[in-house]
Amino acid sequence: MSLIAAYFGLFATALAAATIIPMQSEAVLVAMLMADYTPWLVIGVASVGNVLGSVINWLLGRGIERFRDRRWFPVKASALQRAQGWYQRYGRWSLLLSWMPIIGDPLTVVAGVLREPLPIFLALVTVAKVGRYAVLAAAALHWT
Repeated sequence: MSLIAAYFGLFATALAAATIIPMQSEAVLVAMLMADYTPWLVIGVASVGNVLGSVINWLLGRGIERFRDRRWFPVKASALQRAQGWYQRYGRWSLLLSWMPIIGDPLTVVAGVLREPLPIFLALVTVAKVGRYAVLAAAALHWT
């Protein structure tokens, strides 16, 4: 597999994993690290893809009211309500949990619904996503 294809695969997996598509970007990241790809580049590509996926969620949140009751809508009503509760209780700082499974993606949608400014959204989500991948990479490289 070419270098470009490998990094594009990581980017696409990380982007999809940040949306409603069930993907495991962490597994791809660790596999690439085990195959001796450049750690900072692996973390960077995964982070950019994952943050971009969260921006897609934020954009979905901006237009959610029109589509919230549609069957195909990507976030279940219960998950969205739970995320809105977190967001209203902890405010924008809850975006630091955007890396977490189950609640992270709905939080990024709720940030769009509640009109969180994009620059603040990007800063907090980037810290969360890069931090998660950096910790995962450090652990993977430590135990190999």
